[in-house]
Amino acid sequence: MIEFENVYKAYKNGTKALRGVSFRIDDGEFVFIVGPSGAGKSTIIKLLMGEEYVSSGEITVGEYKLSKLPRSKLPYLRRTMGVVFQDFRLIPTKTVFDNVAFAMRVIGKNPRDIHKRVRYILNLVGLSNKGRSYPSQLSGGEQQRVALARALVNNPALIIADEPTGNIDPVLSRDIMDLLMAINEQKITVVVVTHEKSLVDTYNKRVITIDQGKLVSDRTGGYLI
Repeated sequence: MIEFENVYKAYKNGTKALRGVSFRIDDGEFVFIVGPSGAGKSTIIKLLMGEEYVSSGEITVGEYKLSKLPRSKLPYLRRTMGVVFQDFRLIPTKTVFDNVAFAMRVIGKNPRDIHKRVRYILNLVGLSNKGRSYPSQLSGGEQQRVALARALVNNPALIIADEPTGNIDPVLSRDIMDLLMAINEQKITVVVVTHEKSLVDTYNKRVITIDQGKLVSDRTGGYLI
């Protein structure tokens, strides 16, 4: 469960990124968070990950109250979620297998479990034959699949996808979205942050619209703005 309760966020430069935003996302939901550039979408992601703290209000993610969460607890929060970044953030000197396995190694999983789980996840995202390849040898769509596999490998309760189709063509965009839909069918909460109206309009899902730091719509089916 994710809950924003009257959340305000102002940065030191005076930018008021969020202005009294409130919403709740229940376990197992699929939700788009949309809005124009500068609306506050990136701030929502940073707050959810604990990269930033609220100026006032409260954010709850599962068992964690983020306004008072000490830095020492952040790794435990982040283990409950998988984040797919727009720029992929793959390690160029590591193979596809090792990019995905890295997320398990940093939390101390044993090699046997890592090998089994990574092979399973790569097959799930359609990259079972790319384990030995390097990111530079992959297409943009394949790199996005690696990023998604890495987000999934530790079996998170929540997937956050930041503009997951921003760097790939429309056909591959549909493939990535279909993967995210399939992941959601496994009772994993999926939050997709995007500004792509045509993509959102394709799916009859809940859409939270943010504009100028305020929640202006929370509805099912289509991009309001």
